[in-house]
Amino acid sequence: MVRPIHNIVIVGGGTAGWLTAGVIAARHQGRMKTGFTVTLVESPSIGIIGVGEGTWPTMRATLEKIGVSETDFFRECDSAFKQGAKFARWTTGAADDAYYHPLMLPQGFTQLNLAPHWLGGGGGDRTFCDAVCPQGALCDDGLAPKMITTPEYQAVANYAYHLDAGKFAPFLQKHCTQKLGVRHVLADVESVIQAENGDIASIRTKQAGEIPGDLFVDCSGFSALLLGKTLGVGFKDCSDVLFCDTALAVQVPYERASDPIASHTISTAQSAGWIWDIGLPTRRGTGYVYSSRHSSEDAAHEELARYVGPRIKELSVRKIPIRSGHRELFWKNNCVAVGLAAGFLEPLEASAIVLVELSAKLISEQMPANREVMDIVAARFNEVTGYRWGRIIDFLKLHYVLTKRTDSRFWIDNVDPASVPDRLKNLLHLWKYRSPWFFDEFDRLEEVFPAASYQYVLYGMGFRTEVEPEDNEGTQSMAARLISENATLTRQLRAKLPKNRDLLQKIFDHGLQPI
Repeated sequence: MVRPIHNIVIVGGGTAGWLTAGVIAARHQGRMKTGFTVTLVESPSIGIIGVGEGTWPTMRATLEKIGVSETDFFRECDSAFKQGAKFARWTTGAADDAYYHPLMLPQGFTQLNLAPHWLGGGGGDRTFCDAVCPQGALCDDGLAPKMITTPEYQAVANYAYHLDAGKFAPFLQKHCTQKLGVRHVLADVESVIQAENGDIASIRTKQAGEIPGDLFVDCSGFSALLLGKTLGVGFKDCSDVLFCDTALAVQVPYERASDPIASHTISTAQSAGWIWDIGLPTRRGTGYVYSSRHSSEDAAHEELARYVGPRIKELSVRKIPIRSGHRELFWKNNCVAVGLAAGFLEPLEASAIVLVELSAKLISEQMPANREVMDIVAARFNEVTGYRWGRIIDFLKLHYVLTKRTDSRFWIDNVDPASVPDRLKNLLHLWKYRSPWFFDEFDRLEEVFPAASYQYVLYGMGFRTEVEPEDNEGTQSMAARLISENATLTRQLRAKLPKNRDLLQKIFDHGLQPI
C-alpha cells in the first residue's frame, strides 16, 4: 500500500526550525485543504542557541516567498543591510592589510573574466575589488545598498542582512502560525518511537502526548535528537582542516545613537583566530572565534578586550563551543536534519543560515509524494548537501591557506599542506596558471560560492596567477570598457545612495514600498 507524505513534523524551533516550517508550509499551501500539515514541536524549557547573525542575499528571496514584509522584518528583527565582508589583517597582519569579499559580481561577469586583465595591469593601481565592482567603495563610505524609493526586496547594489537571531525566530514563529497554518506545539520530547523498518513513527512528548508523522525534520540543535541519537548517524569532524573550536561573543552598544552602522561584516584576524563585528541598528554583535589548541581562554579574552575597548568590563561575554563538522548523512529513513543538527562550521562566511535556507528549499521542492520514493529523494538530498558542505569547508580554508603571517603557531599550522583538502590543493595549483572561472567545478545550478567569490579572496590576499599578455589581446578593449563602466557606476552610486543608518531610520519611520 502506498503511504502518502502528508504530515511533516519539525522537532526544534529557533531559526532552523521556523525557517524550515515557513518554507515548507508556503510551498505546500494549496495542499493544506486536503490534509497536508506542518507541525513544529518546540521545548518550552530549552532556549535557542541564536547562532548566526549574518545572512546571504538568498534570504531576500526566502522571506519574499514565504510572504514576509521586508519593512516588518527590519523593524521587528533589529535588521540591517549587509553588503559583504571586509577581511582585515589576514594576509600580513599589518594595520593597512584589508580586502573586501562583496556581494556583487565583477562587471560583465557572464561575458568576460576580468581577472587576467586586472592581473595584467588593466585595473591600474586599484585593488581587484575596486577595479571590477563598486561595492567595496560603498562599504568604505558607509552607504546603504538601496534608497527609500526602492521597493521591498529589490536592490541597487546586491545585499543580504545582519539580524538579531533572538528576535528573528519569534518573528518567523508569528508569521508561520498566523499566516501559513503551521501548528505550534510547546512540549518536551521524552522518547522517539520507531517502526519495524527503522523509520520514526512518532515522538512521545511530556505535555502533548504522542505526535505521529510521515516525515520528521530534526532541528533539535547540537543534540541531533532524531538523526544522531535515534537513527545513529555519525558526525564527521573537520577540526583537522578548520582549527577554531571556541567563540567568545559579546554585544556592544553604540556610544551614541547616531554612530555610523557598517553595512558589511568586519572580520579582523588575531593571533589564534579572528574577531567578527556586525552592525545592527541598536548594537554591534562582536566575538572572537579562536582555536583552543593555540590560545587559552584568558589570552583570547585579552585580545577581544583590546578590540572592544574598556567597556568590555561592563558587558557580558558568552562562551560558545564549536564542533566543526557535519553528519555523515543528512537524510536517513524518514528523517532529515537541518541547522545545527546537520552540523556547524565557524561563522567566517555566514554559512549557517544559508545552509538552512538551501536545505529547507530542497526539502520543500523535492517533497516525496509517498514513502516508496522517499529513499530516492533522500539519496539526492545527501549528495547535494554533502557537496555544499565540502565546498564551504574548502572556501573557509582558502582564507587561512593564503596567509603570509608567521607571527603565531596558529597561522603557521594553517598553511601545513596536511591540513588542506585535496580538492583545494588542486585548484590552487591550477590557479597559478589560470584564474578561477565558470568551469572550475563551479557549475551547479545553486553553487554556494561562485568563481567570483574565489577571485575576490585570492586576489584580495595577494595570490598571483601567471598571465600571458598575448592571451588577453583579443578581449583587451572589452575589458577596458567594463572596467571603465565600473568606475562610472561607482561614482554614480557613491553620489546617490544614502548613509546606511539614515536609510534604516527611514525604513523604521516610513517603511519601504510594498512590491
